Amino acid sequence: MLIKAGVDISRLKREIRRSLKEVNIFVEKYKDELTITSTFEGNHGCESLHYANQAYDISRPLTVNNGSLNGLRGLLGKDYDIVWKVDHIHVEYDPKKR
Repeated sequence: MLIKAGVDISRLKREIRRSLKEVNIFVEKYKDELTITSTFEGNHGCESLHYANQAYDISRPLTVNNGSLNGLRGLLGKDYDIVWKVDHIHVEYDPKKR
């Protein structure tokens, strides 16, 4: 797992931090390497979970596509959202009220 220069993962809350291991294993399965490109740094929407330390972005692995992310969604469970963006993948911990 790589972390882009200037990115600080130390503020990530426990729930989202736990997902790093699963996401890393998933990306490695596709013979690629995980790079965390943003946590709270950068420009995000005003209500973004990045600012609540419950989200991070990763670079899009070359061998993973939006369809294959369904496997990762299944691994992490319904409390995590994974969003395919133009230039990255967004991962957030956002438990839904039941």
